[in-house]
This record gives sequence, C-alpha cells and structure tokens, in this order.
Amino acid sequence: MLVYIVEDSLDITEVERYALESMEFEVESFERGAEFFDRVKVRKPDIILLDIIVGEESGFDILDKLRESSETKNIPVILVSSCDSEVDKTRGLDSGADDYISKPFGIMEFTSRIKAIIRRANIVEKKEELSIEGLSIDGQKREVTADGKVCNLTYKEYELLRYLALNKGIVLSRDKIMENVWGFDFQGESRTVDMHVKTLRQKLGCQGKLIQTIRNVGYKMM
Repeated sequence: MLVYIVEDSLDITEVERYALESMEFEVESFERGAEFFDRVKVRKPDIILLDIIVGEESGFDILDKLRESSETKNIPVILVSSCDSEVDKTRGLDSGADDYISKPFGIMEFTSRIKAIIRRANIVEKKEELSIEGLSIDGQKREVTADGKVCNLTYKEYELLRYLALNKGIVLSRDKIMENVWGFDFQGESRTVDMHVKTLRQKLGCQGKLIQTIRNVGYKMM
C-alpha cells in the first residue's frame, strides 16, 4: 500500500514515515503541493496524509483540487494539523477529508486511525453499487440518482447517504454516524448530523422518506 505525505515539517514527516513503514507501507513525501500533484499524475497513492499549511500553500486548497478531479476524488485523505479548532476540523471534514488528526499525536493513535480508514475504504470497494427503491448509489462514479435524476450532493452528504444505505434496516445513533462519516475524534454537536440529513432528504425528493428518524436515537435507512 502506497501512502503520500504532504508536509513541510521534516520532523513530522519522519514520525509519520516511521509509523507507516513499521506497518509495511510504501511511503513518499512532498514539501510542496506542486511536486505532489506532479507525482500523482505518474502514480496514484492509496492514502494521502495532508497538512493544512504546506509552506505558503493551503492544505484546504489542495484537498479541494483532489476532490474535484475524477482521478483522485476517491483517494482517502487524512488531514494532519496543529490547527485543532472545531472550525478547522469542520471545514476539513466537510470539504472531503476522511479524518482529521491533531498535532502532536501518539504513534498508537496515528496507526489506529490509518487502519480505520483502510477498513472503511475496503467496505466501499466491496459494494460499488447500491440500489434501494428508486435510489441508486454508484460508488465508482460517486453519483446518486433518485427516480433517474442525478442528485447534486456535497462530499459529506454522499458519504452520509452511502453509510446509511450500507447499513439498510439498522438503527444508527448520531454518535455512530459521526464516528463513521465525520471521524471518531470529531467533537461537533449532533445537530451537524441532523442538518445534513435534512438537506439530504430535500435533495433526494420522494426518496428522502427512505431515511427515517428514530426518536432520541438517530436514523435508519428503510
């Protein structure tokens, strides 16, 4: 498994490299976004570790470019940053990061988070297409259609819908949804889930009723 590190601190890069190589991963590191993107054109990684500030560049901008490209939009990205405010975490996760690790971090926590991302990625690979009563989720294209019409979903709306669909018929608590869609250390209030479910239902039209509210618990896909 190939991991790209985009980080301008050599000390942090060495810590991450040590942890990843101890897991028998292949690692390449980059101090600038430009050289990183040049390399991605040649060889795509399995996972990307991205600092929020890379030299004079914004990691958020790099993340946006990754998610906008059909070639890289499905590659798991973990933001690693000393910026640990709730605003930064929310922005990063809503922009399409799969997890957010705050510096400084412990090696055991770091490796556990990597393993969690791999497990989630494997689940998606096993079920590329899902269909539920007029609702179709294409994992390869990251495209959702309801009654044959394409729904314009944000990155997190898509992840939320897919997670609910993969667990069809199972009641999922808000905490469980936050853990699996936003990352297990995200401390945002539960209303984040409620707001995303609300807009998701609106965009799905009649199929929005497939997402049921379970009072005082969370949600379930029928």
